[in-house]
Amino acid sequence: MTQSSSASLLKKLVGQTAIYGLSSIIGRLLNYLLVPLYTRYFLPAEYGVVTELYGYVGFLMVIFTYGMETAFFRYVKDAKEPANVYSTAIWSLFSSSALLVGLFLLFSPFIADTIQYSEHIEYVIWFALVLGFDAMAAIPFANLRYEERPVRFALVKFANIGINIGLNLFFIVLCPQIVDNVPLINNIYDPSVGVGYIFISNLVASAVTLLLLLPELRSIRWSFDVDLWKKMMRYALPLVVVGFAGTINEMLDRVLLKYLLPYDLEGNLAQVGIYGACYKLSILMTLFTQAFRYAAEPFFFSQSKQENAANTYAMVMKYFVLVGGFIFLGVTIFLDVFKYFIGERYHEGLVVVPILLMANLFLGIYYNLSIWYKLTNNTLIGAFMALAGATITIVLNILLIPVIGYIGSAWATLICYITMVGLSYLLSKRYYPIPYDLHLIARYLLLAVLLFLIDNQLIGRLLDDSLVLGYLGKIVLIIVYIVALVYQERKNGLLKR
Repeated sequence: MTQSSSASLLKKLVGQTAIYGLSSIIGRLLNYLLVPLYTRYFLPAEYGVVTELYGYVGFLMVIFTYGMETAFFRYVKDAKEPANVYSTAIWSLFSSSALLVGLFLLFSPFIADTIQYSEHIEYVIWFALVLGFDAMAAIPFANLRYEERPVRFALVKFANIGINIGLNLFFIVLCPQIVDNVPLINNIYDPSVGVGYIFISNLVASAVTLLLLLPELRSIRWSFDVDLWKKMMRYALPLVVVGFAGTINEMLDRVLLKYLLPYDLEGNLAQVGIYGACYKLSILMTLFTQAFRYAAEPFFFSQSKQENAANTYAMVMKYFVLVGGFIFLGVTIFLDVFKYFIGERYHEGLVVVPILLMANLFLGIYYNLSIWYKLTNNTLIGAFMALAGATITIVLNILLIPVIGYIGSAWATLICYITMVGLSYLLSKRYYPIPYDLHLIARYLLLAVLLFLIDNQLIGRLLDDSLVLGYLGKIVLIIVYIVALVYQERKNGLLKR
């Protein structure tokens, strides 16, 4: 592959990542900007409720969508009639979502009692509807990505975000201030609902989003290809295991903390809230990884039949690590600034932020690596890798939480993702060899970690004596990272002088 063609492909991926990121990164960033609101208006124990319940949502969304989105990408790229794949996937998710929502509504009292929210059955009902609406919107959004219509994709996503943020501000900030002077507000606002308004805002936003996708739904055929559906399900079901195990790695700690910490229920929820708030400080890495994943999956599939596709995947991995290392370094070095993103009552958990940032970077590396089992239809192997990671997560959380609390959860997450990266790389060498430049990738990662340690052990202490010298030292470290990378890439001939 020539340098010009490599650059062209990279520009295409960067362009798609940027546009999808406009909705994913900026959209989620706007949602994340609600965290300062929540951590200042709600106590840690109250925010712990939010953190825990959204942890359950992560698991349930895997069940509601059962890998159909990835199966859609897999089969639509070779289909003679893409509309047939689209309609089959849509009808599958619509039917299953209706069934699952019905079951949740029927058993809502039992579910609420099981998770210790007996007095808030409405939480179960609201989230069941949110999950149903979001699952039904998954394939229309996937089709917009397949058709490379990122602007339409972004507009609908922004509408969702805008409604959610607007309602949060209305219920949490505005209503308490005007309820005594505007009697009509009493008809729609009840202070006792508290954090429930976060869930109500989400529900309304999800419902409106599905309505906005009606133009995409009008093209659905009134037919269902059973044979195609069976093929898609055989491909997708192992991905349910992958997704479920992945969610264990991402979300289970926030659920287990409530049950494994040695305090009373309120104290445990407060710790969950602190951990959840500090987890949000890995926002930039999470958003970068999410935006990359949105663009990379269809991009990787589209490149699979191109000559030297493996070289393209290797190049993408290198630049992903390069940017991810910069984000890790930037956030950790300036954590004394980023910490004001959350309320002061939550600052005791800042120690976990560097660990979680690196964990999310390794998760992004795993997303890069995972293309081999998707392209070779070895999703079952992907499921076993995910199960291995989930086992590590469960065991380490059970062992570490009672001893070191949420710090143990952070380390469990990092160890899990490092292990999964190692397993995926070793298996990819057998099934779909990709010439990753491991030495260069390792140097980029080690450089970022080394500069972080220099800041943590040396530069950070200068802040106690001189604010100017301290921040000057931090800026120098960032410059060192950038200069080192530019020098290396020029040496490799991929950056023009």
